[in-house]
Amino acid sequence: MKKHYAFLSDLKSSAKSLIVDTRSPNRSLSSELSFIIMLLSIPIFVLSLGFLLIHSSNSVRQEATERATSVLNTTLTRISLHMNAVETATNLYGWEVLENLQPDSLLAISHRVVQLNPHIDGCSISTEPNVFPQIGRYFSVYTIREDDSVKTVVEEQYEYFEKVWYKKPKDQKEACWVDYYDEADSLELTLDGMLASYSKPLYNTEGDLVAIISTDLSLTHLSKIFAAERPYPNSYFMMLGEEGRYFIHPDSTLLFTHTIFSDADPKRQADVYVLGHEMTSGSIGNMTVDLNGKTCQVCFQPVPGTPWSLAIVCPESDILGSYYRLLNIIIGVIILGLLFIVLLCHMAVASAVKPISQLLSKTQSITAGNYEIHIPKSKREDAIGDLQNSFGRMLQSLNFQMGSIRYATEQTEYRNEELMKATKLAEEAGKQKTLFIQNMSHQIRTPLNIIMGFAQVLREYEGQLPEMEMKSIAATMKHNTMLLTRMVNMLLDCSVTELGTTEEKNMYNLKEVKCNSVARAAIGSVQSYHPDMPIAFNTELSDDYCIYANPLYLMRSLRELLYNSAKYSDRKHVSVSIVKTDDSIRFTVENTGDVISEADRDRMFEPFTKVDDLSEGLGLGLPLSKNRIRSMGGELTLDADYHDGCRFIIELPICQERRDNKE
Repeated sequence: MKKHYAFLSDLKSSAKSLIVDTRSPNRSLSSELSFIIMLLSIPIFVLSLGFLLIHSSNSVRQEATERATSVLNTTLTRISLHMNAVETATNLYGWEVLENLQPDSLLAISHRVVQLNPHIDGCSISTEPNVFPQIGRYFSVYTIREDDSVKTVVEEQYEYFEKVWYKKPKDQKEACWVDYYDEADSLELTLDGMLASYSKPLYNTEGDLVAIISTDLSLTHLSKIFAAERPYPNSYFMMLGEEGRYFIHPDSTLLFTHTIFSDADPKRQADVYVLGHEMTSGSIGNMTVDLNGKTCQVCFQPVPGTPWSLAIVCPESDILGSYYRLLNIIIGVIILGLLFIVLLCHMAVASAVKPISQLLSKTQSITAGNYEIHIPKSKREDAIGDLQNSFGRMLQSLNFQMGSIRYATEQTEYRNEELMKATKLAEEAGKQKTLFIQNMSHQIRTPLNIIMGFAQVLREYEGQLPEMEMKSIAATMKHNTMLLTRMVNMLLDCSVTELGTTEEKNMYNLKEVKCNSVARAAIGSVQSYHPDMPIAFNTELSDDYCIYANPLYLMRSLRELLYNSAKYSDRKHVSVSIVKTDDSIRFTVENTGDVISEADRDRMFEPFTKVDDLSEGLGLGLPLSKNRIRSMGGELTLDADYHDGCRFIIELPICQERRDNKE
């Protein structure tokens, strides 16, 4: 390892010296070339730009202003045509309203106004209070144009007399244009956004006001009509109301709720305030204004017949775009010759130092710890070629050595991990072995001590004990002998299962087994341990119904479940039931008594695991039963929904051949 570190240190030193040697001449050559280029280009560049700026800027700005003003005038003409069409239609149908002042007629007239006039987006006819006594105080009809359809509705009753489109013409006693934002507080059908409404009061022959006819022109729809008429790509129209409120603007978040004065700082954006006052006062003109951080040329005029003002905003970046392009062309022509000289010098120098630059980049990567790069072999026969080839051979040797070290390190780490795993397994196995021996010794010693104690009593008091006491002693000795036999059988089953002997394999052979007979045999075996425990048996199967199973395994599994149920029950209820499902036979063993906790359910099928270390048994009954049932293709589970005690369910599949025979 020390040799490798020394080699890396030498490599870093070589790379640093190479960097120093190659950078110095590059800096010198760059300085000389820069000085020559600047000496030739700066005077011509400054004179050319100065001439272009002086003689071209004013003419370009003047041309842009004239162009924007022309587009503005054209747009105002189109707006006037729309507004004149609205006024003409309103005046034309006003007399018809007076001639046919009936609810149904007003609905028809309102519908006809919008349907026959494509410039009108909506029309309302609202009467004075109690014009129609049979209807009530309020009566207003409204028609709206939606895409290609026209819809007319009778508005819900609300206090529309205070709305600006009703109040203003009523107070002025003449037709006028008003603007308002329809908040849709009373209509099922509404126009989106700000409305320009031409409202006209209607008087009967006695000179009394009877209704207001109001035709709507959607400013949102209107803005879409002439939005395409822009003199420049990024120019846009802006319309302000009397108070400077935005009626038309590309930023929809500003419409109707903001004014031109809302977000402007009077100190830093005084030009915006001046523009706002000029437009709201109805002036005509143009200004250079800084809007949203961009310098713009703004041309504005009032909209005829209204208190509104329309402006077209043209960013200077668009106005001077052609000017800048022309300037770039001239500058490009001026510096083209300089670039040609610089290019020739650069090509000559680059051809000479290119291998060194590439080698420098690769050595810097090696210095940073990247050894996966490749240095190609050079065909040059000079010193630069020899240097490149030497570095290539050095890198190959370094990669080989580093690969060997990396492989050895990985193998060592892998073996260490395997050794740690084996050590943990050995330690765990040792602990399990110790615990098992301790538990087994305790479980076997207890019944043996009882048997030996009673045997000694029988020997010492032979012929002296009463018959009843002799029977009790014999029953106790038999019970403990059966416990010992049960534990020995479990140990034998466990060892056979673990060793996988021929005997075990033979026991996996499936045979025809009568379900009811096996269950009764298991019940009889358990009652020999608990003779005073009644065990209920319920079955849906006939006594001759058979399944393919291992009879010994099935009987032992049922016996173990019944033994545990009798052992841990409250001695009130233990039962076995057999039912048939579509594809399986279900054995259910349940009792009433203690409930297994959720924490113990996850580990109760693990070998040598007991809920209580002091309780009777080796912790093998449930694990062995589960393995036996699985070996027959079935499953043993605990019913988690049963809370009166414990309920274990054995599911054994019905063999297809057996099912066909039964059917």
